[in-house]
Amino acid sequence: MLIRFLPAIITIVLDQATKLYAVDKLTLHQPVPVMPSFNFTLMYNEGAAFSFLSDAGGWQRWLFSGLAFAVSIFLIGWLIRLERREKWLALALSLILGGAIGNLIDRVAYGYVVDFVQWYYDRFYWPAFNIADAAITVGTVLLLSLSVFQKDESQGLEKS
Repeated sequence: MLIRFLPAIITIVLDQATKLYAVDKLTLHQPVPVMPSFNFTLMYNEGAAFSFLSDAGGWQRWLFSGLAFAVSIFLIGWLIRLERREKWLALALSLILGGAIGNLIDRVAYGYVVDFVQWYYDRFYWPAFNIADAAITVGTVLLLSLSVFQKDESQGLEKS
């Protein structure tokens, strides 16, 4: 059972460690070039994805914290009920859980989420993100892929 939560635990540890390192080593809004089209740039996101509601006055901190907490509880329950053979689903859910908790820690502790990874092309910048955001994205893509491409086991039963 614990193995199902290992990706979440690893995500939380990596996320928090890299955020602490970024806060310690980077200056707010000052890009540090890593390679073409890729910077480390420290930013604080008080909103949700793409800074949605970032200038809403502070109430969004508790709304997004509550949502992340509720989603985390739901995902924990789902992970516990999974069958042993559902390894890919467990991985997807655990990555989403780890990302949700990683960003929840920031919201509760600081009132914002620490972002520092920045991709760009020419003058077009993708919003900065962090390890938790990446885990949520990978977990969601995996979850959607499983729902689209995984064979429905009940199909074979109908023809019998």
